[in-house]
Amino acid sequence: MPGLAPPVADERSGLVAFLDQQRRLLRAAAHGLTEDQARTAAAASELTIGGLIKHAARCERGWTDLVLQRERTQPDAEDDEFVLGPDETLAGALADYRAATAETDAVLAGIADLGRPVPVPPGQVWISADVTEWSVRWVLLHLIEETARHGGHADIIRETIDGATLYPLMAAAESWPDPWFEPWRPAEEQAAEG
Repeated sequence: MPGLAPPVADERSGLVAFLDQQRRLLRAAAHGLTEDQARTAAAASELTIGGLIKHAARCERGWTDLVLQRERTQPDAEDDEFVLGPDETLAGALADYRAATAETDAVLAGIADLGRPVPVPPGQVWISADVTEWSVRWVLLHLIEETARHGGHADIIRETIDGATLYPLMAAAESWPDPWFEPWRPAEEQAAEG
C-alpha cells in the first residue's frame, strides 16, 4: 500500500522508513498549492503549510548538527522560522526540506551504532537539567515525532484551505499506479470536466 511505510526487517530500517513516510505526508500536504495558499493560516494559530515545511527543514538541520556536534549554520532568527518570507517560495521551501532530509539520511547512514551518545546542549530550558545525553536512536525517534506532529498540522490546514485530504493528495503527488483513492485534482480541473 503506497500510503504506508513498507515492511521493515530491523530497527534501523523501521525507524528510517517511518521517518521517510512522515516526511512524504508533510510534503503531500503542499501538493498543488498556490503561493498564497502556502501562506494561508487556516486556524486560530498563524501556522501555514509553507511555514511548517520551512520549520521542518530547520528541525532536520538542527538535530543533524547536534548529532555531528557542529555549530548551527542557520542564519535566520527563530521568530521567522514558521513563516515564509517575502523572498521565499513554497518550491524553495520544499527544495530546502529535500536537501535537509537528504543530509540527515546521509549522516544517519554513516552511523553504525544508533546507541551512540549525543551530548545535550547545556542551559536549554526545554531540556531537563539531569539529562546530559541522548542516543542517535532517540534523535531519530524525536524527528519522527516532530515530523508527524507538523504533518498533522499541515493536514488540517490543507483540508481547511480547499478540502483536500491526505491519501488523494499523496496519490496525486506521488503518481500512484492504481491508486486506491481518486487522486486529488485542482477544483478548476474538476469543474471543467463538470
